[in-house]
Amino acid sequence: MCFECENRDRSGYLERLRGGVAARGWLVQGVEGAGPYPPWAYTIGLSGYGLPELVVTGLPALAAGGLLNNLAAQVLRGSPPTAGERIQLPDGPLVEVVELTEPSVHLVFAAALYGPEIRALQLVHADAQGRFPWSPDYRDGRAGQPVLGPRHAH
Repeated sequence: MCFECENRDRSGYLERLRGGVAARGWLVQGVEGAGPYPPWAYTIGLSGYGLPELVVTGLPALAAGGLLNNLAAQVLRGSPPTAGERIQLPDGPLVEVVELTEPSVHLVFAAALYGPEIRALQLVHADAQGRFPWSPDYRDGRAGQPVLGPRHAH
């Protein structure tokens, strides 16, 4: 169950998030998987730099946090990736960038801090054979990675 569901003091949690973002530049918010829905995670704080937040679905919390923290640091040193771009992560999977259709629906706490106009990019990761979720063979047909926007392959 998520913090928001377990704790009715949402304003207190938002203040803790603001403090964490102020101290570190951004945070990663994890969301546990439930039933058929896999876990996912997203950054909070990149919007404060005028950048899109980053999202990853279908990875365990530690892997998702590592991927998002590494790419967030790169984005702050350079520029955000673009929809359709493929990035080979060092010691990680190949990812393709997808722009979220409705970021504020999925990134509840980022939207609460920065407003419903936030932008976000999903890092859609390939499976061990290099296949993406839009392939029927992805993870040998076992799916597990919702894609939150349309694919814009270059």
